[in-house]
Amino acid sequence: MRRATRAKWGGCAVAVALVATACGGGAGASRSGVISSSWGDPQNPLEPANTNEVQGGKVLEMLFRGLKRYDPKTGAAENVIADRIETSDSKNFTVTLKKGWTFSNGEKVTAKSFVDAWNYGALLSNKQKNAAFFQYIDGFSKVHPDSGNPRAKTLSGLVVMDDRTFTVKLNQKFSSWPDTLGYSAFMPLPQAFFRNHDAWIRKPVGNGPYLVDSYEKGSVLRMRKWAKYPGDDPAHNGGIDLRVYTDNNTAYTDLQAGNLDLVDDVPAAQLKHVKTDLGGRYINQPAGIIQTLTFPMYDKRWNHPGAEKVRRGLSMAIDRDQITREIFQKTRTPATDWTSPVLGADGGYKAGLCGDACVFNAARAKQLIKEGGGIPGGRTMLTYNADTGSHKDWVDAVCNSINKSLGDDNACVGDPVGTFADFRNKITAKQMTGPFRAGWQMDYPLIQNFLQPLYYTNASSNDGKFSNRTFDKLVNEANAATDTGQAVAKFQDAEKILAQQMPAIPLWYQNGSGGYSDRISNVSLNPFSVPVYNEIKVN
Repeated sequence: MRRATRAKWGGCAVAVALVATACGGGAGASRSGVISSSWGDPQNPLEPANTNEVQGGKVLEMLFRGLKRYDPKTGAAENVIADRIETSDSKNFTVTLKKGWTFSNGEKVTAKSFVDAWNYGALLSNKQKNAAFFQYIDGFSKVHPDSGNPRAKTLSGLVVMDDRTFTVKLNQKFSSWPDTLGYSAFMPLPQAFFRNHDAWIRKPVGNGPYLVDSYEKGSVLRMRKWAKYPGDDPAHNGGIDLRVYTDNNTAYTDLQAGNLDLVDDVPAAQLKHVKTDLGGRYINQPAGIIQTLTFPMYDKRWNHPGAEKVRRGLSMAIDRDQITREIFQKTRTPATDWTSPVLGADGGYKAGLCGDACVFNAARAKQLIKEGGGIPGGRTMLTYNADTGSHKDWVDAVCNSINKSLGDDNACVGDPVGTFADFRNKITAKQMTGPFRAGWQMDYPLIQNFLQPLYYTNASSNDGKFSNRTFDKLVNEANAATDTGQAVAKFQDAEKILAQQMPAIPLWYQNGSGGYSDRISNVSLNPFSVPVYNEIKVN
């Protein structure tokens, strides 16, 4: 899931459409027990298979429960609706559901709820951004061909056996496949989604601990507790008002003023004094997030024989230690690979896999860039979204480091794009002409999730369009390995290809950070850096 940005909503000052008694508490919605939290409008509608960025993902975590859920403390994949997922060959799986689950509109959650949702998500004509998450299910190439129209409408590998049972046939062995099923793309959908899709999009219906009460784009999304939620992790508050901000400094100011209860991304400019401001109400913990600079490999100026030297040279020109120390105040750690320390050794993290390419060396950087033919056009433009206060400072610092290393004050300059939506649209349209800001928040705690979606040929989040046959081969072999240790080793071999080619520069691992008011308690972030909303209590 791509790391999104904060969006601005100027607190009660612009609450002309809201009731005067409660900032964020719309008509018919009680403020009692409701928590206000900073947020940003998602890029796409809140369909599970069409949301691959953080802001939308926060809502789906509240709105849905799937076969599995990732433990908010450990990240371990644990059964929720799944009673059991069985296999004897890591290729054919039988899924059995627990009894008693319903959607908030009263529909039962059945095997068909999952199979229909997955078929919808996979079908090319539905244009779902997470379609690639279904690629290992048999028949995917027919419903989602690389070119041309679909030759089938449903995945042949999915078969409903009865209300509580369905089978899944994969097109290759994938021993850890069940552990991916806590990701939002695999959530079930009610028949109401298919009967009146437009109405569902306007007011999504799920089976999680919260309901959508109302959504005013650019202003606030109101989530309310579902009193009849059948799970064992109900909401301990009355609801969450997700207020839209385009500047997380404004959100932080509102928090200090008592106009906001929760900020889940403390801006860099506030880090020097956040402990003084908030004391024990400041959260700073490791998260499964990495920040990178991705190259547009579809642009021949950045992808020609020898260009890998330029890309590696730019990486070596960045003084990560100094930037993370001075800009981020120990809320970032210099990256030495393309995953996250949160995975641990068993999950696939291995420090230093990037090798010398991630070690600051100004002289070597200058030499490599010269050997590779120089920076295209003589200047690197680092593109980023400007609708937050958290990116400009570090982008400027990165450019200053590159310029100093190369002895050229014009070698690098920041290239801001007004909003996150515009920034993402330019990326999707392949309009980038130089390296651009990219962040990855893990969808599930496996090394595979840090590598395949971003760097496998034509993968769903491969924004730079990197393609390497050896990398793809190693990923395929890793997925097919039935032994976890063998799989991890293969994935790490694939990482070594990234170190050679440098399609994206690893910058730093990101901690989750947040702050909250004295009005609420029991606040924590999960390993994905998302607040565990349902556990928060109003004092």
